[in-house]
Amino acid sequence: MAFQDYKLTGSGKAAFNGIENFKKLFDDTDTFMIVKNTLIYVLISVAGQFLLGMVLAMALKKQFRGRGLYQSIVFLPWAFSGFVIGLMFRWSFNGEYGVVNDILLNLGIIKESIAWLGTPGVSLAVIIMAMIWMGIPFFAIMILAALQSIPADVYEAADVDGCGAIRKYFQITLPYIKPTIITTILLRTIWIFNSFDLVVIITNGGPANTSQTLPAYMYSKAFGTYDFGFAAAIGVLLMVVLGIFAVIFLRATNYNKAGDF
Repeated sequence: MAFQDYKLTGSGKAAFNGIENFKKLFDDTDTFMIVKNTLIYVLISVAGQFLLGMVLAMALKKQFRGRGLYQSIVFLPWAFSGFVIGLMFRWSFNGEYGVVNDILLNLGIIKESIAWLGTPGVSLAVIIMAMIWMGIPFFAIMILAALQSIPADVYEAADVDGCGAIRKYFQITLPYIKPTIITTILLRTIWIFNSFDLVVIITNGGPANTSQTLPAYMYSKAFGTYDFGFAAAIGVLLMVVLGIFAVIFLRATNYNKAGDF
């Protein structure tokens, strides 16, 4: 379909047009910005989810009073769909009646309301925050399960040898959970690369495509202008970008040797 002129707004018939859809895509001045937005969105979201998920998993590994309640709160975002989370952030960061502006104004942090969703750069940051919050439970659950699978006698032997907390983390904990870390990062990267719900719901790519990502752009072309041929070309570009990232990531992490001590 990427090599066809297929629009429902026209005759509705598909006609071969060679690489015209790809020429149109790369001639579009917004394409580079959208690719850059996608990479920023994915990399920061995955990094934020992983780091916060790791911290929460390490905290949940310990026994303490109220652990069950704390764990429920941590895992709460996983119970909501992307649609619901998108609406929550869209309403919260609304420049006119959003609760975020109300809180910041009452605290004296800002003097006037901020158009969070109408300001280039800021709108993308809001989407990234929503994605990070939504994905933290996945990393926390997976890493917590990996941490709990580490034999206790390994840590006991390390204590006998006089290993400190930092040394135990880098020489015992990290090698044991490395396969889980690599797998979860790769899975979340693929999922975020292909997600479009938060972008469409929170900003719909605005203002002027400054918060647009490739999957959301593909969705808007397919179901906004009904240009399925052009949308398919965007999908091919998305697949290529994701494939390149996956190869680089697996080579950089030396995945075949993950978990070796």
